[in-house]
Order: sequence, then C-alpha cells, then structure tokens
Amino acid sequence: MSTDVTAKTPPPAPPGDGGGGTGDGLWALVLGGMRRNMRQYGMLMALGLIVVLFAVWSGGDLLLPRNVSNLVLQNSYILILAIGMMLVIIAGHIDLSVGSLTAFIGAMSAVLMVEHHLSWPLAVVLCLAIGAVAGSVQGFFIAYLGIPSFIVTLAGMLLFRGLTEIVLKGQTLGPFPKDLQKIANGFLPEVGPHTNYHNLTLLLGFALIVFVVSQEVRDRKRQQEFALDVLPAKLFLLKLVALVSAVLVVTLLLASYKGAPVVLLILGVLVVGFGYLMRNAVIGRHIYAIGGNLPAAKLSGVKDRKVTFLVFLNMGMLAALAGLVFASRFNAASPKAGLNFELEAIAASFIGGASMSGGVGTVLGAIIGGLVLGVLNNGMNLVGIGTDWQQVIKGAVLLAAVGFDVWNKRKVGS
Repeated sequence: MSTDVTAKTPPPAPPGDGGGGTGDGLWALVLGGMRRNMRQYGMLMALGLIVVLFAVWSGGDLLLPRNVSNLVLQNSYILILAIGMMLVIIAGHIDLSVGSLTAFIGAMSAVLMVEHHLSWPLAVVLCLAIGAVAGSVQGFFIAYLGIPSFIVTLAGMLLFRGLTEIVLKGQTLGPFPKDLQKIANGFLPEVGPHTNYHNLTLLLGFALIVFVVSQEVRDRKRQQEFALDVLPAKLFLLKLVALVSAVLVVTLLLASYKGAPVVLLILGVLVVGFGYLMRNAVIGRHIYAIGGNLPAAKLSGVKDRKVTFLVFLNMGMLAALAGLVFASRFNAASPKAGLNFELEAIAASFIGGASMSGGVGTVLGAIIGGLVLGVLNNGMNLVGIGTDWQQVIKGAVLLAAVGFDVWNKRKVGS
C-alpha cells in the first residue's frame, strides 16, 4: 500500500485573517492571540481589574479626580526608578542601591540649595551629574572588574545611606525653593477660554490618543511585513478601543481637577524616550541581547561591558531625578528618605513583565507594574486595610507575577 506524498495541504491562514471566516476559526485565533500576548497584556488587564475592584469597594473614591492626581504624585518617583530598574533587569543585573542613592541625592540637593543658596537649576544639574557618577562607578566595578551586581549595589546601598546620614548630620533639612517644589507638586498652567475642564490637559490627552493609535497601527503593519504573528483584526480593534478609553478617562479625570501634574509630563517624556530607545535604537537591542544570551551577544560583536556600564550610569541619573522629585514633593531632605524604594522598583519591574533571567521586559511594563502597586496601596488605604495585610497582599502579587513568568517559560519550552 503506497502513500501519496504529492498531495497538497491547504496553506495556513495569514496572520490576522479569520481562517475561512468560520466562528470557530476566528475564536481559535482570538484565543491564540491572547495566549501569545499574555505576558504583554496580562498585567494590563490585571491593572484594570484592580481599578474596578477598588473603585467599587471604595464607593467610587478611587476614581475621584483629586485622588487620581494624588496617585500620580505619590508614585512618580517609584515609576521613575522602575524605568531604570527595568533596563537593569533586562540586562541581567539588579540594583539594590537606588533607594539609598535617592536619599543621598535629596540630601545633596538640600545642602546645595538650602545651606549654600545655590540656584535650583544649577543644583539640579549638579545632582544629576552626581547620580551619573555614582551609577558609573558601580557600573565600572560590575562591567569591567566582573564583580556581581548584587554585591556591588549592596555595598552601594550601605555606602550611600551612610553618606546621607553624614551630609545631613542626622537631621531633616529644608525647605526647598518654591519653583523646585512645582516639579513634584505643581500642575500645568491653564490656557485658553474658561471651561469646566483644564484645556491644556485635554489637548495633551487627545494628542496622546493620536500617538498611541498611530504607534499601534504602525507596529502592526511592521509585524505583518516581516510575517510575524499579530492579533486578529477584531481583537486588535478591541485593544485600540480599550487603550483609547483608558487614556480618555484619565484625561477627563485630571482635566476636571487641576489638570495634569508637571511630573506626569516628565514621566511621559521618559516613557516615550526610553520606549523608543529599547524598541528602535541599537543600544536597546544590545541590552536585550546581553540579558537574553550573553555568550551569543559577545560572538555577535556586542560590547557587553560598555552596555552594562551605560545601563548603570543611566540608573544613577534616574535615581538622582527620583531623589529630586521626592525631596521637592516633601519639601525637605531626610536621612530616612528612600527606604525600600529599591524593593518597590524591583517589584514594579517583575510585576510589569521582566524576567528573572533577563532579556525580557518593556518600559511600559515597568509603568504598569508600578501603577499596580500604586493602585493597590491607594485602594487598600481607602478601604481601611491595615499596613500588615497590605504587605501580605503586595508580596502575594509579586510572587504571582514571578510564578507566572516561570510557568510561561515552561509552557513555551514544552
């Protein structure tokens, strides 16, 4: 009995097609798209569910315009740290020193502006430079001397915490110039005719919607050009509707209070800039390469030492920026500032999709992870959950996120 090996099999349906148009085929594609993108969108859906849960549980207090503004202001410095920490983790390292470095930069800014009466713009530049130097020193030990990042940054955590105590002499130092305080506590100015909303915030929100939609469409076309898997058309449209709705709701909430906080604009610039760097720039691809497979990256000509050095230099600058935002928000530098900030930033990165083994993660994921923690903190405070149970719940969320990463890897590898 012979077998006809020349029989032709039907070609697979192209990405995003309905596979013949049957309901079962479309549903299978939808489920397949969801499974392939679960790492990317899982925590975004979880964030939405957490917001809905606490909005109902708190009787709508979570989504009050004033509370939404406070959410941004209260979590801004953690989100800044999370962006830098995500890059560090993607590169296959960790940084335990960012909380102490945040406190040290706050202390230095207070000494420069309060004690020595230096102008705040010059003090900000000097503090960012100090942060860059601190990060580059740690990066040198890690990249060129081969000392594990855990050890180097653990030493940095102790060193910067001690320097903070020395600089401040164990006391709180303030207040800061009013113009600097606006960075962390200020809002964008009102422009245009008097309405019930903040006009400039509305314009920025609509511009963001246009940017998000165009970016998603452009990415989808690029993926199709390279024959990569994309979401089915209906699921992609649903994703766009969800994104536009989320941006629109946040925009209207902020515009109905005092408008967008200044620090939100800073965060937006960081997200767009670092997002572009990690997606399109050579340095971004090299960061993914050394975290995903260091030996292969070396064979491909990637200068892993230089890339690692730059990653930690960047982390130092972002820690300095977070220190300035934190100090100006509370209008004082304190020896106890920055406690556990490194743990919050690391947790935000892992919750946002970073992998323990490196090579995986996105800047937007770090923001989503930070917002998950921020909404959890704010929501649990609103409904009266004690700090003891808050720690338990946040620990469970972090464990679930890392557990999902391990489960996802095993499923892909099987």
